[in-house]
Amino acid sequence: MEAAVWDTYVTKKDGKVMHFDIIVPADLKDENVIHNYGREYLKAKGQEGQPLTSKESKYCHTEKIKPQWIADIREKGYYIYEMENCD
Repeated sequence: MEAAVWDTYVTKKDGKVMHFDIIVPADLKDENVIHNYGREYLKAKGQEGQPLTSKESKYCHTEKIKPQWIADIREKGYYIYEMENCD
């Protein structure tokens, strides 16, 4: 199974920039759905209301789904890979 990776940079309320990937099944093409997944994640991180549009999140590449992503993708439709300032 293939996954699409959306490279995402969101400015937090404190001014730091969060860097994370939104990982979805490769056949999901609807940017609104993908960005809403990112907004769900931001809400869970206390960053609700921060802008997340095509300016902050862009399709990057497709890769083979990794085993650690499968449960979240099946349960929520997506997986978030945290990279920088996601605490």
